[in-house]
Amino acid sequence: MDNMLDLASKILEEADYKICKHCLGRKLSKTVEGSNNIERADKVCQELGIDLDDAECVICDNLFDKLDDDLYKKIDDKINQLGIEFDTFLVGCQIEKDIRDRDDEFSEKFDLTVETIKKEVNRLIGLGIWEIYGKEAEFERQDIVFNVDLRKEPKVKIQINPLYIEGKYNKLKRGIPQTKWPCTKCKGRGCEECNFTGKQYPESVEELISEHVLKLTKGREAKFHGAGREDIDVLMLGSGRQFVLEIKEPRIRKLDYRQLEDDINRMNEGKTSYHNLHPCERPRKAEIKQSSPDAYKVYHAIVKCDEAFDEAKLEELKKLNEINQQTPLRVLRRRADMVRVKHVLDLSYEIIDDKTFSMHIKTEGGLYIKELISGDEGRSKPNVSEILGVNAICEQLDVLEVSEK
Repeated sequence: MDNMLDLASKILEEADYKICKHCLGRKLSKTVEGSNNIERADKVCQELGIDLDDAECVICDNLFDKLDDDLYKKIDDKINQLGIEFDTFLVGCQIEKDIRDRDDEFSEKFDLTVETIKKEVNRLIGLGIWEIYGKEAEFERQDIVFNVDLRKEPKVKIQINPLYIEGKYNKLKRGIPQTKWPCTKCKGRGCEECNFTGKQYPESVEELISEHVLKLTKGREAKFHGAGREDIDVLMLGSGRQFVLEIKEPRIRKLDYRQLEDDINRMNEGKTSYHNLHPCERPRKAEIKQSSPDAYKVYHAIVKCDEAFDEAKLEELKKLNEINQQTPLRVLRRRADMVRVKHVLDLSYEIIDDKTFSMHIKTEGGLYIKELISGDEGRSKPNVSEILGVNAICEQLDVLEVSEK
């Protein structure tokens, strides 16, 4: 008790007894027991027979008086103005630098490792929000962040963090890209060529889901993150391809995902379908893009040759294994020019006519099937054309399976 009162007296003398209970209790938080800083300060005041109720604080300039009903009304007005839903939140505040400096100087002078004034303010505002709305403060991943500026008249801003929705999609119609393609002529600005849409294609896998979700969530913007992508003329069948849809600044976060699936799939019947929609966390958008050593894809390809092939040579295709594939000419403008080593894991075929056959092929992720068939002017070795001794092209391609990541 004597040590506690000795430290308290020194702090009071340094402040010339002009210190509020919040600041005194905070400086004594490691030496005086109590559930909060006010309670700690009250214990000291009682022992020393002093009254700090009306003290003008030399540390915080009575900053804590601003944490009043008016501040919480501003917070409530901002929530209602934006019409936002949230379950978790975080509080950040802005305080005059002079106040923070004085708070640090007192701690340094008495060698105190205690909570900073900024942390106490954030904590108290967070406690008030919890008491009013029953929502939980979350430091790692939160729905919204309250930014409270206390440097002059209190101001409140709310940062709405993104909503992430994970699922799988199927593409059932050729000619639909995965994501929005800007018009090549106007670069997305809008021109006669694109009918002033700014788009190369009228719709995409991304837009056919995001436009509906944006309306439901009242979000500002959507961004589509796919686990790889298929070409525009390729179907995505089977169980589908994983994706994460990022909705920026969603005001509505609670969705009926089963109903969402039903509505979107009904609107896009025959074009795209979306399955297993559910909320996820931010790291998923990176995780589904990471290439695993065990990642594989299964394709069905229709191969067309420019002349009749030797049926006996088709058996040689089953021996395809290691493929050295230089970046295909058709994607060279957007990918680094390098040789990638990929493997064929399984292959079977079925003859359609003397110039046409189908292939069912399982490969490591990242192997270009069209170039495996054509050879891509020698950039893909070995290749189907080389083995058959005739020029071959992939006339039609479907993705049947994409391993999950």
